Formats: sequence, C-alpha cells, structure tokens
Amino acid sequence: MSSFIRGTVVLMVAVFLSKLLGFVYRIQFMRIAGEEAVGIYMTAYPAFIFFLSLVQLGVPIALAKVIAELDAKGQTTKLPAVMKTSYFITILTSLVFIPACILFVPFLSETLLENASSATTLYVGIAIVPIAAIGGLIRGYFQGIARIEETAWSQIIEQFFRIILITWLLPSLLISDNAGMSAAYAMGITLLAEMLSVLYLLYKYYQRKKRMPKVQGKQPRYPMEPLLAIALPSSGSRLFGTFTWFLEPIIFLRALSMAGVTAVAATSLYGVISGVLIPLLLFPSFIPYALSVVLVPAVSGAAASQNIGKLQERIHLSLRLSALTGAFAAAVFFVHGQALAEKLFHVTSGASYMTLLAPVFFFYYIQSPLYSILQATGDAKAGMMNSVYGGIAKLGVMFILASQPGLQETGAVLAIGFGVLITSFLHIATLRKNKATATGFTMFAMPYASFVMTAIARPIFIPIGDFGLLMECAITSLFLLVVLILTGQVKKGDLFQFKKLMKTH
Repeated sequence: MSSFIRGTVVLMVAVFLSKLLGFVYRIQFMRIAGEEAVGIYMTAYPAFIFFLSLVQLGVPIALAKVIAELDAKGQTTKLPAVMKTSYFITILTSLVFIPACILFVPFLSETLLENASSATTLYVGIAIVPIAAIGGLIRGYFQGIARIEETAWSQIIEQFFRIILITWLLPSLLISDNAGMSAAYAMGITLLAEMLSVLYLLYKYYQRKKRMPKVQGKQPRYPMEPLLAIALPSSGSRLFGTFTWFLEPIIFLRALSMAGVTAVAATSLYGVISGVLIPLLLFPSFIPYALSVVLVPAVSGAAASQNIGKLQERIHLSLRLSALTGAFAAAVFFVHGQALAEKLFHVTSGASYMTLLAPVFFFYYIQSPLYSILQATGDAKAGMMNSVYGGIAKLGVMFILASQPGLQETGAVLAIGFGVLITSFLHIATLRKNKATATGFTMFAMPYASFVMTAIARPIFIPIGDFGLLMECAITSLFLLVVLILTGQVKKGDLFQFKKLMKTH
C-alpha cells in the first residue's frame, strides 16, 4: 500500500472518530443547555481561539519542523532541549498576553458582544489557554516525529469526556433563566476535557522520553532564534484567520442590532448557525481534511522529483474525491438539512438556512485540498492571501447585508457563503496558473451540476416524506450516485485506479 493512501486512510479514520464524537457533543449541548446558552458559548469560543493563537505565536508549527529536521539527521538527543526552549517561549508569551486578555474581557463582553453575561464564559476560556498551549507543543513534537496516533487518541479522549461530562454533569449544574452561567459551565467542561487530553499527551511524551538515549553531562540550551524564525512568519496567517473569526460574532451581533434584532435573539441565532448548521454541514469534511494533510508531502515529493504524471495523478484524485464528497454533502443537506437539524438538535428556528448554505458549502470541501496543493507547489503566500481576501469579504458583506432591516440574519448567512466562494474561487484561479497541475474550474463543474440535478429531480421522481429521515438521506445519496454514474463522474475504472494506487510504493 502506498504511503499516500495509507496515511490518508489512517488520518481519515482518526478525524472521522473525533468529528463523530464532537458532533454527538454538540447535539447533547444544544438539547441540554438551549439555544441562548449555546449562543453565548459560541460567541465566546472564537475569542478563546484568538487568545490561544496569541499565546502560541506559531511555536507548535516551528517545533514540529525543527523536531522533524533533527529526527531526520539522527540528532534525537537534542529533542528534549528543543522542547524546553519551546516551553520557555510559551511561558513568556503567556505572562505577556494572558493578563492583557483578562483586562480586555469586560470591554469585549459588555461593549463589543453587548452581552455582559458572556464575561464568565470568556474568563473560563482564558483559563484553558495555558493548558491548550502546552498540549499544542506536545502535539507539535509528535507531528515532528511523524506519529499521528498520539494526537488522534488525545482528540478522541477529549471529545469522549466532553460527551460524558455534558450529559451527566451539566444538567445538575444548569441554572434556570441564567444562560450565561450555563455557557460558563459548558466552557468549564471543555477545560476539564482539555486537561485530560493534555495529561494523556504528557504521559505518552514522557514514556517516549524514557526510551531516548541518555546524554552525559549538562545539555546545552537549544537557541530560541531558529524556532522564532519559523514561528513568527507562520503565525501571521493563523493570527489573521483567528482574528477574523474573533470579529465574526461581534459584527454579526452589531449588524443585527442595527437592523432591530434584540441582543438575546441575535446571540441565540448565532449559536444555531455556528453551533448547529455549520458543524452539520462540515461533518463529512474529514475526507478532504485527511487528503489535505497528506497532500503536502505527497505533492511536494512529486514536484521535487519533477514527476509530472504522479503530481497530476495525486492532485486530480484528491480533488475528485473532495468534489464528490461535496456533491453528496450538498445534495443531502439541501434536501434534508432542515429536517436533520431539527431532529438531531431540537432547534426551534434558523434550521431553514441549511437550504441557503448547502449549495455554497460544496466549495468548502475542495478548499483545504486546494490550499494544501498551493502550499506544496510553492504558492503558499498566494493561498494565504486568498484566505485573507475571503475573510475580509465575508465580514464586510456581513455588516452591509445583516444591518439591512429587510435581510437581517438572512444577510449574515449569505455573507458566510460569500466568504467561502471567494476563497475557493481564488484558490482555483491561482492553481490554474500552474500548468503542471492541469486543473481548472471545469473539473468541479459536473459534480456540482450533478448535485443541482439531484436537488431538482429527487422530489419529482421520489416524493419526500414517505420514509424515515435516514432512509430519505440514503435514497437521495443513491439518486445522486446514479446521476454521477450517468454523467461519467463515477466510473468502473475508478475502483481499479484506487487498487493500483494502493499497490504502488
């Protein structure tokens, strides 16, 4: 079995299990806490991620790269010194940024989010930051030595305990008519689960450290400069990405308040969109995500050896699988998305926006593989700028449309979709310039057309509502598969090509 396919399958299974458990957690959270508490949690969560990015400053990425280089050279005795230096940098950034974040919370909750009850949730989120930062360093270490098992298991442990705690602990802590405290308790559960995950990573790290050869005498300190030289430039795109996400709930709530929507209603709606609809839409994205992670070394290797045939084969296979995944997801969620959201999460409003988002999120499924291909083919800067343009466009359009009394939340939903389209189309346009990849807009046209045909024809030929929800989704998927076969997007030869790739080394 080729390392490309094997690595993809292993990562796909790990990400699928993590996403499945995370999905179960979200269902339980919405059912137990309610829409307003979920809304407060979801408006606070982007701030937590932004604060974490400030503390990490790209060090886990730099650590992974340095560890990989030292491991490849056989200089494993230097690895503990690299970890110590990474810990030292993270402690310094924590001492600088965490107090600043704590002082910023009152202004953020009362003025920007217009909801003073979110302050407690934000404070608990800040308490998670140093724990998550340590976990990020250990994950960077395992990524550097090319071991994904420990990281995958840590994510599964975290999600598993979140489900247990949200199901059996949260109901006993809930305070009626106090959504702010319910959201804070949910963030506290995230803290406990993160601690368990990091403890597992620490245990696996020290187990591995014991097996390393002992160094005689005092080991010299690993310098900070090589780590910071990689960390600071790479942290730019992540910081911008998390900053735009941090701004999203602020602009969402501000724009809707200008359109006449109350703060409580807007917060609840944001919780439904970001805590229910988008996670539901992204649930099948473990396939393109796994492909995107494995693509970078696979495509880089083919490009370095100037093997154009292998380069195109890997790129086209990855993009085809991602486009087909997007077609199935778009078809099922367009036809049955509202029913799925209402049945699984017991939401009372907002589920109808699935029909607006589903056709657009087809392009989200090809976004991460496209970005990975751009990274691997030397266009990482262009890929980063595409994401920047998409993020800015989303926020600008969201403020303009959502503040209109006639559009309100519909405008915000349209803006989220607009951001996805801009980023994806810019990625495709950038990749199209590289003639060696032989890719363009046309390779995504027929899978998307097949989804559109299914969305129109499925209710005409097989009326919706005659079967159970799961059976309805299966029928729609089967209907799309037939359309894909008839349009030549799925062929008999695909199975033989996949077997051939599995046998090649």
